[in-house]
Amino acid sequence: MTPVLELNAVCKQYGAPDAPAALRVLDGISLCVEAGESLAVVGPSGCGKSTLLNIIGGLDRPTSGAVTLAGQDLGLLSEDALAGLRNSLIGFVFQQHHLLPQCTVLENVLLPTLAVRRPPAQRRADAGRAEALLERVGLADRRNHRPGLLSGGESQRAAVVRALINRPRLLLADEPTGSLDHASARALGDLLVEINRAEGVALIVVTHSLELAGRMGAGYALADGRLTRGPVPR
Repeated sequence: MTPVLELNAVCKQYGAPDAPAALRVLDGISLCVEAGESLAVVGPSGCGKSTLLNIIGGLDRPTSGAVTLAGQDLGLLSEDALAGLRNSLIGFVFQQHHLLPQCTVLENVLLPTLAVRRPPAQRRADAGRAEALLERVGLADRRNHRPGLLSGGESQRAAVVRALINRPRLLLADEPTGSLDHASARALGDLLVEINRAEGVALIVVTHSLELAGRMGAGYALADGRLTRGPVPR
């Protein structure tokens, strides 16, 4: 079976290679992630965790090396093709929920489905999936509310549902609990673990939270541009 994600000797450098101020943020990172796996990447602020996640998600391109998603080399895709691949195969959850304030929760969840033309039957199926996911995360009674009426934890749960609406193969979460209180962060961690298992989606979490990292199946540390696997932090 083809892995969901493969990184082969990925490097990211800012500045000309021979410039005195050249900065190599990622240095020869290789990684393989299968369907249903979960892993956490931890490391100090500024070490390149978000850069790594952006490269994995096709939001940035490596200086060298290859990123392959579901068998497709991202480096060979045009920007339009890359955008289409992101929308269909990757779900993103960020520290800030980025919900559109003028849209209801349900409308926000359905936004990723509007990127491509779909027949009416598929639109109805999308709406049904959105309703079912909101029910699963306890937001069924908030579906017609606008984000300004939600708590931080509720907004992040809505963002997770939005990330899942297109049935992605890979879910990327960048400090998803960073702006939440402990109880809400714990609840969101519960949700990510449950979604990973129930949906079979590969999950990569970048976090400072050792509690959240410890709930993933594998743990990695990023330091000096290198990614090292080790015991899952507890």
